Amino acid sequence: MAGRIPQSFINDLLERIDIVELIDARVKLTKAGKSYKACCPFHQEKTPSFNVNPERGYYCFGCGRGGTALTFLMDHDRMEFVEAVEALAAIAHVEVPTEGGARIEKPDAGLYELLTKAAKLYRQALREHPEAIDYLKQRGLDGKTAHRFGIGFAPPGWDYLKTRLDADPDKMVAAGLVARNDAGHTYDRFRARIMFPIRDSRGRVVAFGGRLMPDADEGPKYLNSPETPVFHKARELYGLYEARRATRGGDGRALDRLIVVEGYTDVVALAQNGISNAVATLGTAVGTDHFERLYRNTSEVVCCFDGDRAGTQAAWRALEASLPSLRDGRQCKFVFLPEGEDPDSVVRSEGRVHLEERVANSKPAGDYLVEVLSEGLDLKSMDARARLCELAKPYVYRVPRGVLRRLLVDRLARIAEVDPDALDPPSAEMGQRWMEDAPPPDLGSPPRARRSRLEQQLLRCLLRKPSLLKELGASLVGDLFDATDDDSLFLRVARWAAKDGDADGSVLLARFLHEPVYDELRSLADSEQDLDSDRLEAEFVDVVERYLRKRERRRSRALVDSIRNAPTKENIERYLGASRAATEQADDIGGEIAV
Repeated sequence: MAGRIPQSFINDLLERIDIVELIDARVKLTKAGKSYKACCPFHQEKTPSFNVNPERGYYCFGCGRGGTALTFLMDHDRMEFVEAVEALAAIAHVEVPTEGGARIEKPDAGLYELLTKAAKLYRQALREHPEAIDYLKQRGLDGKTAHRFGIGFAPPGWDYLKTRLDADPDKMVAAGLVARNDAGHTYDRFRARIMFPIRDSRGRVVAFGGRLMPDADEGPKYLNSPETPVFHKARELYGLYEARRATRGGDGRALDRLIVVEGYTDVVALAQNGISNAVATLGTAVGTDHFERLYRNTSEVVCCFDGDRAGTQAAWRALEASLPSLRDGRQCKFVFLPEGEDPDSVVRSEGRVHLEERVANSKPAGDYLVEVLSEGLDLKSMDARARLCELAKPYVYRVPRGVLRRLLVDRLARIAEVDPDALDPPSAEMGQRWMEDAPPPDLGSPPRARRSRLEQQLLRCLLRKPSLLKELGASLVGDLFDATDDDSLFLRVARWAAKDGDADGSVLLARFLHEPVYDELRSLADSEQDLDSDRLEAEFVDVVERYLRKRERRRSRALVDSIRNAPTKENIERYLGASRAATEQADDIGGEIAV
């Protein structure tokens, strides 16, 4: 595992770098006394307010951007931290060390070449398959846009890419282009899909997103590359490279605004209709790392979501993730589309101008926060105002100190009719306590699911002692997890217990800190357990046995119902097979318990 770069090395590196020379290579500087000046590369201006001092670094008196040679590369060249350190080290002709003597792990450069070749093959396949071209035309996509985003096609079949790349199978697996089955054979990961190459900040292809063709039956509708040495979906944003190139010719200046949408098809559709500043996450919610990446390219982020409950909940998660990044000068806003609509359909039905009006009139993060936290509260009531304060305090604490936080505190204080100091923690320790004790806001989520006494008992045991799972034995654990139709809360908690190994119950509970089920789990974890540690294991095994038998009975009833509704040979064979499996499992369970 890579070590941490020592701060002493970074300090020494910055001493070696001539910041004037570094910046002058990118922004033409003019001597001004002991310093140098230029028009700021981070915002548009006519009078130079960007100042570079050989000893103190750079600062813009117009937009407030400032820092060292390291932060300049990160902000101007859109580099990640380690990437910027390595770039400076190359300039200074020194090697980057790490604490503990480990070397910095670099992604295999060969993977970039392999992914580039794959993208070329997918583009070639698109030209050779009229059905894929017809589908894109039906979606309103033109050739110019397809070329701009490098869109291609993965034909049906298991070895189109594999046979044409003629590369080492292990390297193709590492790049996420092919997968390997249990027998060790490799096959194309993407089949019968429109392919969208995902590019990093330098324009290198690092992964793909694939949209299944309408008449294909090859898995999920959308499929992204897996995590690889060069692709980390929690940090990448589809369309960011294209947005930077389209706006001001990709000259390094920050974008005026970035719009975050849900999918790459939305990004492409908006770009074709003249809205070139949209990006999308890759199968994940908008996270803190995404916002840091966004704010290195713009000062205003607009999150665009559907107006249904799922969209509201996604927006709230995005708001929570954005708060630590909202330093002064940065804005995060939200726009909600009509239920059932997406940016693609809205721009087609309403046109570019109306969608841009929606974006321009989007709701600032502070307004959205207050609106959600106040929902359903009668603020004429003292108790309701106290509730608002309790809800608001942890979110206020997440916003960095500055003008925005002060304005947010003042506004909430006026609504709640309290002193502003009551909403701003006097210390970091108090702020952390507020976050830990925060009650969740009401987002219109469905009522808490009713847990059976059996499931509650399982959860209480596991939250008290997660290592109980390891003591069940491999066969019984396998039976427990071998159920794609079981999405119970107990199974979710058990999967985390299996991953966390010897972690205690508090660590397991913390995995669900930001989920609606957290309060329920905490209540179960805090409930009195009348069993001592020695008896807990026997109790857990007994309850797991009953849980598995109950699950098998439920499956059996479902199969019987299917036979009654459709007495086909296939359904009868499924029932008989399940019955035999249930009998064998019961024997295994009995053997496990006897041992």
